[in-house]
Amino acid sequence: MGAGTVWFVGAGPGDPDLITVKGRDLVARAGAILFAGSLVNEAVTRWAPPGCVIADSKDMTLEQMSAWLIGQAARCDTVVRLQTGDPALYGALIELVQPLDAAGVPVAVVPGVSSAMASAAAAVESFTLPEVTQTTIFTRVEGRTPMPDGEDLAALAAHRTTLCIFLSITLLHKVEAGLRAAGWAEDAPVLVVHKASWPGEERIVRGTLATIKQQCREAGIVSQAMVIASPTLGARQWTGLAKSKLYDPAFTHRFRKATT
Repeated sequence: MGAGTVWFVGAGPGDPDLITVKGRDLVARAGAILFAGSLVNEAVTRWAPPGCVIADSKDMTLEQMSAWLIGQAARCDTVVRLQTGDPALYGALIELVQPLDAAGVPVAVVPGVSSAMASAAAAVESFTLPEVTQTTIFTRVEGRTPMPDGEDLAALAAHRTTLCIFLSITLLHKVEAGLRAAGWAEDAPVLVVHKASWPGEERIVRGTLATIKQQCREAGIVSQAMVIASPTLGARQWTGLAKSKLYDPAFTHRFRKATT
């Protein structure tokens, strides 16, 4: 028998119901599942069939994870690696895929809901608005992992677009410094969402560049939080909001002719 396929499945941001239907179906037929217990809600494994081998990778090295996946693929048709959010974002996807390629193990990826999207949903916010910004940047600030040249937060923030800042809740002083260096005002809105979508654990903190660090300190938020800085934040309360041209009665497109 040839090697089974290792599926990298986005488990979503926390709520187990936010895994995709395709991802859930793969879990339901998996012979083995490796999940990141430090970040993925273990409840996602509840759909696993009887006899499925389930392991937590939180104390494994990359080499140990690769060896485990290769070993399970030798005996199972379907092996699932559950990744937090979407596998393409900060998920060490390629680092895990390369050893599987070298071992001749087929791989496939199922996308998932990122914590960035779940955070916007929790706060009822939009990353893009007409005449405000049409661009969203996913980034982080430098910690133990260095940032490539040209990707420091000040350079990115200079675009004045939506910034979804991952893995940086313990580095809010660097977030603040980057935004200030880019000229953001002290009253610029900043949103922090802790454990977005996790049942009973989600917390939302709204503040400004001047206040957000202290607010998070007082709330005890030190991990698993998304930081969003954007000129769109709070637009739900705006008056005179610019409307999308797509739905303007004076706008013609292939499904509708202009009526005014």
